Formats: sequence, C-alpha cells, structure tokens
Amino acid sequence: LNASLRKITKTRRIFPTDDSVLKLLYLALHNISAKWTMPLRDRKPAMSQFMLMYGERISS
Repeated sequence: LNASLRKITKTRRIFPTDDSVLKLLYLALHNISAKWTMPLRDRKPAMSQFMLMYGERISS
C-alpha cells in the first residue's frame, strides 16, 4: 500500500493545494482497494470492538 501511494506522489512533484494531495490519495486508495482480493484477518473481533466504541456511527 505504501509503495503504491509513494509511486503516485512521486510522479507528481508539485501540488497546487493540500486538498489536491488529499484528493489524489483518496482516489488512489479507492483504486487500490478495488484490487484487493485477500479477506481481512480478524475482522469479527475488530468489528465487535468498533461496535462497542462507535456503535452509533456503524451500521451493520
């Protein structure tokens, strides 16, 4: 993941604003996550912890 993001930011040296960097990284993460095929490890224990801490924010 870090290597993919670094590759994207290295190709563009100059960014007009900080928001443009964040937008580029957001779009890159969206494209990278579409290529992930492996299931998430330990998802159930993590989700149960998130539900305890942030139950009102998470929809099941």
